Formats: sequence, structure tokens, C-alpha cells
Amino acid sequence: MNGISNDVINRTEPLEVAERLERLPISRIHRRLLVIHGLGWLFDAMDVGIITFVLAALARDWHLRSNEIGSIASSGLAGMFVGALLAGIIADRFGRKAVFQITLLIFSLTTLLCALAWSVNSMMLFRFLVGIGLGGELPVACSLLCEFIPTRHRGKYLVLLESFWAVGWLLAALATVLLIPRYGVKIGLVAGAIPAPCMWVLRRQLPESPRWYAAKGRLQEAQDVVASLEKEVRHAELASRDSVSVSSDDTNQPAFRGIWSRQYIRATAVLWLLWFGLTFAYYGIFVWLPTLLVKSGFSLVNSFGYVLIITLAQLPGYFSAAQLIEPLGRKRVISIYLTAAAVSGMFFGHASTNSQILLWACSLSFFTLGAWGAVYAYTPELYPTHVRTTAAGSAAAFGRIGGIIAPYCVGILLPQLHREGVLDLNAGMLFVSAMIVALFGVETRGRLPGEKWRGDQVALAASHTPQS
Repeated sequence: MNGISNDVINRTEPLEVAERLERLPISRIHRRLLVIHGLGWLFDAMDVGIITFVLAALARDWHLRSNEIGSIASSGLAGMFVGALLAGIIADRFGRKAVFQITLLIFSLTTLLCALAWSVNSMMLFRFLVGIGLGGELPVACSLLCEFIPTRHRGKYLVLLESFWAVGWLLAALATVLLIPRYGVKIGLVAGAIPAPCMWVLRRQLPESPRWYAAKGRLQEAQDVVASLEKEVRHAELASRDSVSVSSDDTNQPAFRGIWSRQYIRATAVLWLLWFGLTFAYYGIFVWLPTLLVKSGFSLVNSFGYVLIITLAQLPGYFSAAQLIEPLGRKRVISIYLTAAAVSGMFFGHASTNSQILLWACSLSFFTLGAWGAVYAYTPELYPTHVRTTAAGSAAAFGRIGGIIAPYCVGILLPQLHREGVLDLNAGMLFVSAMIVALFGVETRGRLPGEKWRGDQVALAASHTPQS
């Protein structure tokens, strides 16, 4: 038919949906989506942060050994492995919004159960269930926001989404400083679950991803969502049609097999190793941070105060990464921040005075969380719509293996290696991760959803440039 294949004809309408999304200027609807997704991120971080502080208090109240503390921390991460893997696959098949809501429900109910825990084993079980909800939510939320934000703004918005994590940790630190010394451990756990009903109501207002609708052939629903977005920005000038180029998704392969196809195997291998190394180091350090400070001679209350200060350093880390990720690119920001985090971790481990400990711990927090923000922006950009949450979820799941191992390993090694050896180990993981990304990573800056790459040279899979 005039040299045009049926495949190209069948993809015209999905391409039109993507084109219209790319033409939208950043407006109130995008900022509202960021805030709603970010609040979910915030309350998830509150839960992880609170359990981090709770572990130090439980160690005192329940007379726990180091390996028991590590087992409780690792059980939550084991749940996150299961949640990330299953939720990603389910969200690619049945939609992002439903999974987004279900994972919140699992997370909130099981967080309340943690307040009823009566032993190490019961706490491990409940933390595993919490992890399923939390691990399932994060990659789905990231992918869902990615599919609404135009390419030219996507990196910055995804890093800003991750910055809500730091705010959640700050609230967790404040809650534990104010509540746990006065009311005990259980009230801290309850505080982490209280905001969930509000989030359930807010999320009901979210639309389903129009890119997902289009990839599933549900074109009318996709166009309805895009039309509602266009209506909200009708008073703003749309981006020039001449500047928009989109490409279609190759939907021939099953999702999990697709991310290991010849086209994506390099990106997937690098991403999985990156997630493993960063997650290992993050949970190997930050889950143990109050305990490490106590081991350094600080009282439990003072360690909470120090962690609050250290957590504050995360916010400028995120914001600086958000500003640099577009001009410098994803690979460079991730590599620089991970290397700086590794150096900071090494100096933190060997610091001998209060001021040195605070300085290098803040530097570690700044660069590690800045790197996390860039990784969350990088992950969904590597893949087209029909495999995006499967890819993000499986990378996060593999990373959780590192997170499962790390707290338990630290619990075993801490009596032998002490603070210095534990932090050197985690600094080494950060440095190796930086080198993997720098040497083998694929740059995604400016790439459109569905684009293919060969090495570092990006080419459109099936471009469609609208005519003015």
C-alpha cells in the first residue's frame, strides 16, 4: 500500500498519543502528578526511616544481637524483592494505576501489624509483608510519572520525585526523636501508617497512563486521557509541532524476555549491577546508621539527632542532581555522585572526631541520595512502554538482593570489622557501581520513549515527525 507497511499504519494512532503528550508544556497537571506521586514516595520513606530508627530502639528494649537486627532489616528487603518483581510484571499487563493502589493498601495495613509484633520472628514476617507493598510501589510510581512527563523535562521531574524520599526520612527522624523516647517504639510504627488513607483518596484521582493504554491498543481511552490533559493546559501554548519526534514501541516480544533481547541486554546487565551495588551500599549503611553512631560512642537520643542532620543533607543532594542531570547527562551524574559517595564513605568510616563524623556522613548522604535520584530517572528511560515496569521492577528486585544481603552481612561483620571495615566495604560497592556505569552504561538524555540504541548512538526505531 504505497510502500507503507500495515505495521506502520497500525501504529499511527499510538504515535499520535505520544506526540500529543510530548507537545504539552509543563503545567499545573504535571506538577500535581509530581506531588501526588511524591507524597507516596514520602510516606514510603517514612516507613523505611522509622524502622531504621526503631531497630536501634528495639536492640536496646529486646536485647537483640547484631545478626537479629540485620535479619529484621533484611526481611523487609526480601519483601521488596518480591513486590518489585511481581508488581512490575502485573503493571505492564493490567495497568499502572491499579497496582499503584493495591501496593499502598498492602503497605499501610502491614505497617500497622508491625506495631503488634511481639518477637523477632513476628517482626520479620510483618516487615516482609510491608516490603511487598513498598517494593511494588516504587518502580510502578516512577514508570507512571515517566509516561506523563515530556522527554525534555523527564530527567528533572524524576529526580524531584525521588527527592520526596529525603523529606520522608526527615519526617521519620523527627517522629522518632519526638515520639519514641517518650511513647515507645510502637507509636513510631503507627505514625508511619497513618497517612496511607489520605494517599488512597488522592491516588483515586490519578488517570491511567495514556502510553500504556495506547500500547495495549485501547486508543480511545488513551486519547480521552490526553484530551483531559490538553484541556487543563488549554490556555498555555503547546510546544512546537516541528520540534516533536516520537517513536513506536516494539510490542512483539514478551516483557521479561524483551529486556534481555539483543537490543537491551547491555542496558539491562548494567542496570541490574548498578541497582545491586547501590542498594547494597545504601541499606548496608543507612539502615545501620543510628546503630553505627551508637557504636561510635553516641547515646541513642544523640544518634537520632545526628541522623536528622545527616538526612537534611539528602535534600541538596537531590536538588543538585536534578539541576545537573539534563546538562551533564545521566551516566555522568550517576558516576560522579557514586564516586564522591564512595570517597565520603571511606572518610566517614575512619573519622575520629564528632565534627569529622558529621561532615563525612553528611557528604555521604548528599552524594548517595543524589545518585539514587539520577538512577530512578535513568531506569525507566532505557525501555519502551510495554516492558517499562517489568524492566524497572526486575532491576529493583535484583537490587533488593543486595539490600537483603547487606544488613545481615553488616550484622555479622560489625563485631569483627567495626565501623571502619563496614563502611570501607560499602564504599567499595559504590565505587565499583560508578565504574560499571561510566564504562558500560548507555546514555539516555534526550531519548524519546521507544527509541532504540546501538552502543551510545541512539537511533529512532520508527520515527514519526508531524508536519506543520
